[in-house]
Amino acid sequence: MSGTKPSEVRICFLGESFVNGTGDPQCLGWTGRICVNANQKGYDITYYNLGVRRETSTELKNRWLTEVSYRLPKEYDGRVVFSFGVNDITIENGKTRVPINQSIENLSSILSAAKQLYPVLMVSPAPCGDREQNQRIANLSQEFGLVCQQLNIPYLNVFPILKKSSVWIDEAKNNDGAHPRAGGYQVFAQIVDNWDGWLSWFR
Repeated sequence: MSGTKPSEVRICFLGESFVNGTGDPQCLGWTGRICVNANQKGYDITYYNLGVRRETSTELKNRWLTEVSYRLPKEYDGRVVFSFGVNDITIENGKTRVPINQSIENLSSILSAAKQLYPVLMVSPAPCGDREQNQRIANLSQEFGLVCQQLNIPYLNVFPILKKSSVWIDEAKNNDGAHPRAGGYQVFAQIVDNWDGWLSWFR
């Protein structure tokens, strides 16, 4: 940004229920909160929350470009933030909904295409209230980090930080077992707000 504030930044956030902000009575989630904070700092942000509950990376792969290109015309300063993966490794009928190798392939395909068109950031999947699910999320988060490193895309692994957050974990357990309330999303937002990847967009 070279020290100059953009006249308008349009940001699409894509992913699943954690992007959607499910469970937050304020309907902001972490994505809404970081955009509120950026607006309060003087940046003119148009915010598009494209989180879809229960969506896997395979489903996201099939829709992201159509939705993003419609909202980010070339004449605008458009950016994209992805965060997904929890639904991929949810067990259904005795197996994960998406095999981990397919999740990695989907991520690589999505990010490889997106970075040719827009500035892109990737945020890891977040923990939930289930121990076995969290182990799978931790593993996927690490694998996603390797893909982002190979593609030179900024990656924030929020999993180990949120797993240690009593606010996030307790709210998730006391809510529906997976999604926190406002306090948990506030913790998530603070992590992203302090991340160099996000901050670099507003310097």
